[in-house]
Amino acid sequence: MKKSALPDPFEQARVERGYGEINDQGDPVTMLLRLKDVRKCAHNWKTFQSGAAPGRIVVPSEVDIRETRQIPFELDPPMHGKYRALVEPWFRRPLETEYQEKLSQQINDIVDEVLTTDSVEVVEEFSLKLQSRALTLLLNIPYEEAETWISWGTHVFRSEDDPLDGEKAAILYDYIDEQIDQVLENPGDDLYSVLLASEVEGKKLTREEVKGVMILTFAGGRDTVINAVTNSVAYFAEHPESLQYLRNKPEMIGKAVEELIRYFAPLTHMGRVVTGDTEVCGHAVKADSRVSLCWASANRDAAAFENPNEIVLDRKVNPHVSFGFSHHNCLGATHARQILKTLLAVLSEKVESINILDYQENIEEWGEFRRKVGYDSITVKFSARV
Repeated sequence: MKKSALPDPFEQARVERGYGEINDQGDPVTMLLRLKDVRKCAHNWKTFQSGAAPGRIVVPSEVDIRETRQIPFELDPPMHGKYRALVEPWFRRPLETEYQEKLSQQINDIVDEVLTTDSVEVVEEFSLKLQSRALTLLLNIPYEEAETWISWGTHVFRSEDDPLDGEKAAILYDYIDEQIDQVLENPGDDLYSVLLASEVEGKKLTREEVKGVMILTFAGGRDTVINAVTNSVAYFAEHPESLQYLRNKPEMIGKAVEELIRYFAPLTHMGRVVTGDTEVCGHAVKADSRVSLCWASANRDAAAFENPNEIVLDRKVNPHVSFGFSHHNCLGATHARQILKTLLAVLSEKVESINILDYQENIEEWGEFRRKVGYDSITVKFSARV
């Protein structure tokens, strides 16, 4: 099996019963594994709510490390839609030509940089830099601010020995508080300023609401983009013919991005809290218990995907749920897609080959399931096209 492969640990349970069970810090979770069940529950917000205690729908739960509600992520309709309508135009800016040109320049610069080195550790020295620099465009703040975020490392809520590190999370919270203070004194044209000047139902957003949007913006797209970029680099290292394919057919880059996102599923799952006694996959779940929508399993469901465990760059039918589903689809999906489209275009244009020199896999453990989500580290050599 190739180093870049991500096996599907959910297949047997998905086929035989459709669900799995895990214990998350004493708060049990029923994992939904089939695409049809994941989509059905994601759509049914009245039974499977997002607006529970802040941090509880995240798996692992973040209730012990934050009290701020992430907006609009931890809201249900109709308020979810009102807050989302407020911020969605901002998060669609990656479709603008000027934004794409700046992003292209950023990614060209970082690829040019690694092409001059004998080796690069992709997670810290490539993907984290790329993600952080691109985030300055999304927030519309100075490029230099990315150095601060890079200094935090790849995870904002997790340290080397602790999957949920409250002290590390406080670094992000304190940083956002400081930025809000600065913008209150000197407003600009960045996302903080836009939020502080915005209204929902005739009322200005509170400081806590602004902080909730900003925490989501920083945390929601960090590990996921880093995983997607790193896994894609590993894939092209072992499949140079795929780089050649995109070089010959750049019009297929959009489909290739969707397929890489489907296969790698940068986020394993996301939770909901059950509002009343109900049943999923023939399994009884009680009110106030938790379920998780397992995107990674749903994306490998053979009932929906032909050859689900293979990367098919020109896959024609691809109803993947890596960006969520229904009203809670990922707010940052446009930004993430544009990053990956630009990266694939630059790699196919400038890189002849990528050689994996060393790697350490990142394995998540969810009860009976052990899922490789990517790498804790992977060192490669990029070779330029002549």
